[in-house]
Amino acid sequence: MVGANVFRDLFATVRDIVGGRSATSERGLAEAREVAMQEVQERATELGANAVIAIDIDYEVLGQNNGMLMVSVSGTAVVC
Repeated sequence: MVGANVFRDLFATVRDIVGGRSATSERGLAEAREVAMQEVQERATELGANAVIAIDIDYEVLGQNNGMLMVSVSGTAVVC
């Protein structure tokens, strides 16, 4: 899970209200996704696999005032 910075979220919210995409929010999502994907790759390697197929990525906002972002990555570890 990745903690959401209060000021970053505030500016992202303002940007969402006036339109456009929030580069800060997009960077946070990309960072969380990369960490989750790396963990899946490491776990697959521990299991003796050399690839992961059928990857599913889910995002969930949790915590008080939606202050945490959880990125879940799952897939099937295979040897090919």
